[in-house]
Amino acid sequence: MHSTRESRSTTVPTILATTSPDGSVRCGVCAHRCLVRPDRHGICGVRVNEGGTLVCHAYGAVVAIGLDPIEKKPLFHVAPGTTAYSIATAGCPFHCVFCQNWEIAQGPRLGLDLPTRILPPERVVAEAVSHGAGSVAYTYVEPTVFLEYALDTGRLAREAGLRNLFITDGYATPEAVDLLAGVLDAANVDLKSFDDGFYRKLCGARLAPVLESIVAMRRAGIWLELTTLIIPGRNDDEGQLRALTRWIVDTLGPEAPWHVSRFFPAHRMLDVPPTPLATLRRAAEIGREAGIAHVYVGNAPELGLEDTRCAGCGRLLIERHGYRTRSHLTGDGRCPACGRALAGRDLGRAAARQVGVPCG
Repeated sequence: MHSTRESRSTTVPTILATTSPDGSVRCGVCAHRCLVRPDRHGICGVRVNEGGTLVCHAYGAVVAIGLDPIEKKPLFHVAPGTTAYSIATAGCPFHCVFCQNWEIAQGPRLGLDLPTRILPPERVVAEAVSHGAGSVAYTYVEPTVFLEYALDTGRLAREAGLRNLFITDGYATPEAVDLLAGVLDAANVDLKSFDDGFYRKLCGARLAPVLESIVAMRRAGIWLELTTLIIPGRNDDEGQLRALTRWIVDTLGPEAPWHVSRFFPAHRMLDVPPTPLATLRRAAEIGREAGIAHVYVGNAPELGLEDTRCAGCGRLLIERHGYRTRSHLTGDGRCPACGRALAGRDLGRAAARQVGVPCG
């Protein structure tokens, strides 16, 4: 949006760290809990042990900026039709072989020279306000890598009346979630599979911490929507999908939205074809059979499975065509037919203001 660089240090001490007598430091930001020895960096690539102090080199060092429809995150039950000022630094605790943003996510570990704009928290908020955004989204990479930056920005965003959104792999520690609890309004968590082997082999992570983080965010009062990218032959087994969707219902309840997303070849998984439409339809059916009231299919507009219907009577509540929306909710976020409230955040306020671009 702007090319001006602003001078400010991008290095800050890690907010969650424990130093050992030998000078190594245990990081408490993500579930890897890296033990970082002097002059070494953690798995994320942006936290470095400098003289016994673990510092983050990503504070305010933004490598991606966008003004996105909130539906693109995807968040379908938070202020529909509004926009989110989206930012990311480099780095990620995962190394997914199918990552679409691998250049910025893996840039620090791969030694890539990424164009960077120094954007202090107050400037993020000012630009979000000036662009008419309703939210600040910490996205494109795993936002816990820039936790300190997100917290400082999030507090200022709250003061300015903006929402704070995490688009996350769900690898924050319980301690990090506690810090985010007073700042974060909503999160979309990638629940990539219900198989620990998938996480270990394809993402360099584990399943259990993701589930623990989802539970911690729910307890903290953060609105949650989950996304699963369906990759042919990797995580499309019906038994696993049934287990995953049952866990969503049992843990988050039937009205927690689940987004099924179509895979397209990317990064180191260029030999795998796009997800067949029939596979996506079946995954959505499995979600509904498990009792999930709000199942959406993304990256496949031809299926037309992105509308929101009332969990009570089935009335069409929000129409979506791409990122264009039309809300039929009442001013207080209820179904006009049966009066049932739609689960989510700021639904009525968005409907009352008639935000978004009408469909049709």
